[in-house]
Amino acid sequence: MVVSNIIVMILETFEQLSAYNELFRTFEIVCVVFFIIEYVLRIWTAPLLYPELTRTRAVWKFMKSYDGVIDLFTILPFFFLSGAVVFRMLRVVRIFHLFRINTNYDSFNVITSVLKNKKNQIFSSLFILLLLLLAASLCMYSAEHDAQPDVFDNAFSALWWSISTVLTIGYGDIYPITIPGKILAVIISILGVGVVAIPTGIISAGFVEQYNIIQKESRKGKGTIALNVTPGSGIEGLSVVKLWNDFGIAPLVIIRDGTVVIPTDDITIKIGDTLVYYEDPV
Repeated sequence: MVVSNIIVMILETFEQLSAYNELFRTFEIVCVVFFIIEYVLRIWTAPLLYPELTRTRAVWKFMKSYDGVIDLFTILPFFFLSGAVVFRMLRVVRIFHLFRINTNYDSFNVITSVLKNKKNQIFSSLFILLLLLLAASLCMYSAEHDAQPDVFDNAFSALWWSISTVLTIGYGDIYPITIPGKILAVIISILGVGVVAIPTGIISAGFVEQYNIIQKESRKGKGTIALNVTPGSGIEGLSVVKLWNDFGIAPLVIIRDGTVVIPTDDITIKIGDTLVYYEDPV
């Protein structure tokens, strides 16, 4: 329902489809009725979601939660479509319903865990980036204001230039023309590459750490099995991915002719191989 509603919102922006506006409007009414029923049911079942709270507190806790706020702002804009533009823009909030789908998957949980665990480092890197932006804007204003008073007329104009430069966007609508300004631009561009890469490195390292934690947790209570592939074992000639799909065996390494082989998906199991993998104890 959410995906269909978003598709209709996109189709409404095409003038070629204006003849179907009445159909789009009808579909939107159906969606809003669906969302209203869903919102009422979620309020009604809030005590089941928070059994340790009283009904009133459970309902209030749901209403101020992420899902509760998104559900409410999904419904309200429908009743203000003929009003201010800001309320029409609130219809886009429906897109955030898709996050509810992702919460059921481990990949999304890994992302949120990394952001939570690395929030202090991320905030610190963003603070450094903010300082660089402010310093760059003030320096560029001082260097270029006299030569381009209509372009660098205040620090805010220079801040726009510093953002587009440090973040490597480079719109080219504002650029230095003086020698000191160009030298500053070179220095700031180089610094910008390094500063912007800091949060990326922090998040990447966080993903590696979280992946290692997940791997360690998955291996708890498991033993290492060494399986010798013999004629008639039924797994010779299978690829690693086929071995996993058919038998649920994911080898850590393959020992072949005294050599350790990394088991990529396309490697074929041969007679005489030794498969080392984890298995739950009986």
